[in-house]
Amino acid sequence: MKSSVRCALVFGALAVLAAVFASPASAATGGGCQLQGTASFNPGLSNTSQPFSYSFAGALSGCQSTDSSSPTSGTVEAGKVYTDPASGEQFQEPTATGTGSCGSSTTSGIAFANWADGTRTIVSYSTTGAAAAVHLSGTVANSVTLSAINPGPGQPTSTTLTTTRYAGAQALGALAFQPPDPTACVGSGVSTAGISGTIGLGSQ
Repeated sequence: MKSSVRCALVFGALAVLAAVFASPASAATGGGCQLQGTASFNPGLSNTSQPFSYSFAGALSGCQSTDSSSPTSGTVEAGKVYTDPASGEQFQEPTATGTGSCGSSTTSGIAFANWADGTRTIVSYSTTGAAAAVHLSGTVANSVTLSAINPGPGQPTSTTLTTTRYAGAQALGALAFQPPDPTACVGSGVSTAGISGTIGLGSQ
């Protein structure tokens, strides 16, 4: 990616977060994290617009918040398999979907942020992308029910995950789409790509 595009994304991220989270502390709470992860697309993104699904997993780091008790790191994912830590049973997270190409796209999904202190934030989000730049917006959901994958006799057929941190918050992000081989857009399609940038959560 050209350095000018990277700079524009960085300043764009700062501007978006500043507009939402820089209000007086008595009126709002919020914070932001750096995100670095990888998305997998099916089918791969090409220069032809088409429907697709995708999954995502990444790390959240350098988190800063107006709440001093907030964790400074965590992980985030969408469309992955959740494994119940008590039983080992597996459940499918909702698949994220979209329409578009390498040049532009719109998507929606549900992301699960798992914080270093054991808390969780579930975000229902949408994105719009133009070339390398991706804008994300969303709201924190109270809970999401996942379907079990091949449950055994007596095992539950679903499980419900709940938000335990940042309930009622709004989400904003300014991200960069980074395919490992941009020439794949005119060939077999981009099946995986890096996603990096800044994600923020805030509430009035």
